[in-house]
Amino acid sequence: MGTVKLVDPHGGRLVDRTGAKTDGSKVKGSVTLTEWQQCDLEMIGCGAMSPLEGFMGEADYNSVCDNMTLKSGTLWSMPITCAVDDATASKIGVGDRVELKDDAGRLLGYLNVTEKYKQDKRRQAAKAFGTEDVAHPGVKVLMSSGDWCLAGPIDVVTLRHNPMFVAHRLTPAQTRADFQRRGWKTVVAFQTRNPIHRAHEYLTKCAQEVTDGLLIHPLMGATKDGDIPPEVRMKCYEVLIEKYYHHEHTMLAVMPAAMRYAGPREAILHAILRQNYGCSHFIVGRDHAGVGNYYGTYAAQELIDSLPPGALKITPLKFENTAWSKKAGGMVSEKTFPSIEGDRVVLSGTKVREMLQRGERPPVEFTRPEIADILIDSMKKGS
Repeated sequence: MGTVKLVDPHGGRLVDRTGAKTDGSKVKGSVTLTEWQQCDLEMIGCGAMSPLEGFMGEADYNSVCDNMTLKSGTLWSMPITCAVDDATASKIGVGDRVELKDDAGRLLGYLNVTEKYKQDKRRQAAKAFGTEDVAHPGVKVLMSSGDWCLAGPIDVVTLRHNPMFVAHRLTPAQTRADFQRRGWKTVVAFQTRNPIHRAHEYLTKCAQEVTDGLLIHPLMGATKDGDIPPEVRMKCYEVLIEKYYHHEHTMLAVMPAAMRYAGPREAILHAILRQNYGCSHFIVGRDHAGVGNYYGTYAAQELIDSLPPGALKITPLKFENTAWSKKAGGMVSEKTFPSIEGDRVVLSGTKVREMLQRGERPPVEFTRPEIADILIDSMKKGS
């Protein structure tokens, strides 16, 4: 089999900032990274955030906030910064090489500080999240972060700030190699932070019809309180794929990014990341990366449609809201079947949680029974 040509990385080159050796001889300080920042370090280091080589400088930060591009003009939708408090910032200067540690004190890598600047958190919230409301989980994290940003290229000693799911924790270079091995020229990525219910299963299988392979790519970095625990979600994915997907055309890998809940802007970031992982197509559905009622139902699709031609090399596959139709006897959307009052099997998240907590399976038209049983068991154990 000849070499399969995959989509180019964003910016044209896959970054690799890994392989640094432990060397304290030139270190002049230390930063304990937040959970978000630990995720960003891993994503930058492995190339998932190409073309970023490190945490953003002020010109890139301002351009991303105002124009949704890096200063070079390359599309980028969310600031990626290393924010620290005043006490930490006062000890670190431009030109310093500082240690980057996790909250357990383990060395993850180094930051070569090229800039130190103040972030404008209210402006960033309004631009990137579309709201300054601290009830928004992403805004809450931003507003609780330090006022100073340290910028510069990183050198990563270890990508494994989180030891979970090592077998599925594939870098972009590894997913690309796997796609090559499988002979997949076109690959569609599915972003999720929840167990996959029947509507999502339908979207992924529609997408499989027009591509060589499907990458189910759950986000397994920092999420908000109340989200289903990652180990429970992973069990759901593994069981669902084993029983209901074609193994030769389906692949499971985790993405260790932090969830920002930024709606339309985060949808663009998710698309960029999946392009770097080697995917040619990306599913964008209802309220992608949204939370609460902060974003319009199809705002992410509309923002992606507004991008200049060529800004993204990955192709979005846009889907409307889908649900099981009793009359049609299958999954439908507004495009494929007319609305009939009381016809669709639609349950709120609250209703589903109440059923699961009582040990009741939701209707099979809403979720597979095996997935319901995993969630019921998890709730019984208090996971």
